Amino acid sequence: MDIHQDSAAGKGLTHLAAEVRRDLARLNHPPASWTLPVEGPDGRPALDVLVVGAGMCGQTAAFALLREGVSNIRVIDQAPRGAEGPWGTFARMETLRSPKHLTGPDLGIPSLTFRAWWEAQAGEEGWRDLYKIPRLDWLRYLLFVRDTVGVPVENDTRLARLWPANGLIGAAIEGPAGPETVHARKVVLASGRDGSGGRRMPAFAAGGAGRLFHSSDPIDFARFRGGRIAVLGASASAIDNAATALEAGAAEVTLFVRRPHFPQVNKSKWAAFPGFLRGYAALDDARRWAFTTFMMAEGTPPPHESVLRCIRHPGFAVRLGEGWSGIAERPDGLVIETPKGRYPVDAAVVAAGFDVDLTRRPELAAFREAVLTWGERVSAEEAAAHPEAARFPYLGDGMEMVERVPGALPELNLLHVFNWGVSLSHGALAGDIPGLGIGATRLAQALVRDLFVSQADAHFPRMVAHEDAELEPTPFFVPRERR
Repeated sequence: MDIHQDSAAGKGLTHLAAEVRRDLARLNHPPASWTLPVEGPDGRPALDVLVVGAGMCGQTAAFALLREGVSNIRVIDQAPRGAEGPWGTFARMETLRSPKHLTGPDLGIPSLTFRAWWEAQAGEEGWRDLYKIPRLDWLRYLLFVRDTVGVPVENDTRLARLWPANGLIGAAIEGPAGPETVHARKVVLASGRDGSGGRRMPAFAAGGAGRLFHSSDPIDFARFRGGRIAVLGASASAIDNAATALEAGAAEVTLFVRRPHFPQVNKSKWAAFPGFLRGYAALDDARRWAFTTFMMAEGTPPPHESVLRCIRHPGFAVRLGEGWSGIAERPDGLVIETPKGRYPVDAAVVAAGFDVDLTRRPELAAFREAVLTWGERVSAEEAAAHPEAARFPYLGDGMEMVERVPGALPELNLLHVFNWGVSLSHGALAGDIPGLGIGATRLAQALVRDLFVSQADAHFPRMVAHEDAELEPTPFFVPRERR
């Protein structure tokens, strides 16, 4: 039975949404807004927070802010509804890699968990029978959470540029109504893996229009039915792209892997316990660097489900210890060049992931020279040995960017990173499900702290003027003028 086509399942979700709203009301959600108005340089009210990206991380960060009484926010995403993040676009796995019981977007509310969402449609028996979460069901669940808790998302709205604006951040955004300039006291960069830097492509990977792809591209694999496809990479994404191509009818798919064997152990699974996720950011630089560079060097094996999905096809092959050294075009396809040979193919997919390098982001051009990176916090030898890790931004305790030269560009500290770029400074709290709830809560609490501290002097007279005639019904009430 397809639970999404079942009328009982629809009724179950309606009842669940009502239950969620009752639970939120019991938790006094949303609380009263408490921030004070701020005027931007253009004379218009400034936002308290602009959240850039409405995928899993962005919507959870926004939900966490709403739960803290910060409602003067805007949440934008350049994609249309349902295409935020990878789930409905370039993620090509059948199921999530995480165990089904993990929580995160719910922020600790039982009725908002994926389990509650699944059981509302399939019952407790359906939950017991579920192996792992189907990818598109995770997307449907995220949209249910967003709609039910009331995260205000503006889709089809792109961030073009950020700049310092006299103690605020100016932002040029482009949406359905046209270009717009807004100002914000804080900006949260939650624009996913690509928003951490950019797609990783070999320097020689130029040309090949319509045949050479990055794994995050939209790819119509059916175009190459009966043909040969090459995939570069050993990641889960590489395997999933290979499987999708085979299932679309490719006759041969060859996976090229630079390593002599696949990574065998996912060390990040060990790191998914509360002590590590909550305590990692409190470690000194040397220990954080050691933990994360070790995990990065070990790599992550593709899930066995994805590998089995490939090897059931006779046209699947793996060439270990054979990375690409070049790509040549030919009239009817491409030629993959390696130190061991040349391989004519109809199409090729680079599944090498994304770089973390905020200096690559065009919207951050006004800030890029000021950003402190991890490469400047470790020795030159360590930075050279781990160049990928060295490019990660060095973030403060609220995931805010830190100035390379203190005081040179103080507005830089108003930019908070909530994508994969947080990983070296805070651990995997933005991008992987296990740390999401911890990360969003930590971020929201830091933003709330900063928003209050910056207005504390304005709040003080409001406290002095506050009146609450608690004793008025009793004989001991004293009017203000007589105190």
